[in-house]
Amino acid sequence: MSPSTSASRPSTPPQVARQPIWSPGGDLHGYELLYRRPDGTPAGVDHWDEGRQEDATEAVLGRIPTMDLHDTLAFVNVTRGYLVDSRTLPPHRDRLVLEVVETVPADDAALAGLTRLRSAGYRLAIDDFTATAAQLAMLPWADYVKIDCRDLVRHGSALVELARSTGAQVVAERVSDAALVDHCVAWGFDLLQGDILGPAATML
Repeated sequence: MSPSTSASRPSTPPQVARQPIWSPGGDLHGYELLYRRPDGTPAGVDHWDEGRQEDATEAVLGRIPTMDLHDTLAFVNVTRGYLVDSRTLPPHRDRLVLEVVETVPADDAALAGLTRLRSAGYRLAIDDFTATAAQLAMLPWADYVKIDCRDLVRHGSALVELARSTGAQVVAERVSDAALVDHCVAWGFDLLQGDILGPAATML
């Protein structure tokens, strides 16, 4: 076994972290569940190839039945394989929000997958929304649209208005300080997520 293969297939199981998602009024709406290395540190999954990202998603989904989510929703990143049905989803559709990552193309198979998942009762989110052509094509299927606060610096509050144009709830991500909380509330975000409101905590 090569060193790179050994590093990508740890002998000890990975961990899962959860980060809370709040309403502006302080009500807990759900948690984003995040894959972690066996030692509990971030794994940089967004830099992995799609197959390894799907393995990470499978590991996270497998933890949902054993996690205390306080009767709220679990937000989990998914890649194209979960849209086109080459990967099996668990039956927790009443608790699960599938966050479509920004690298997923809006091809016919992916859009058909969004329709199938919505019809099956799953909620859908668009992650890291910056109004790319693919994200705009997926927008009519979205129950949630998540915007990184750093992208608001580049795109302005018009990005929020576009994100909510089809009726989705808009989530501010990476809310890092009290001033950003105030700005996000003023910009009309429905939900807030970030370290100032609760950092991602690895679950034991």
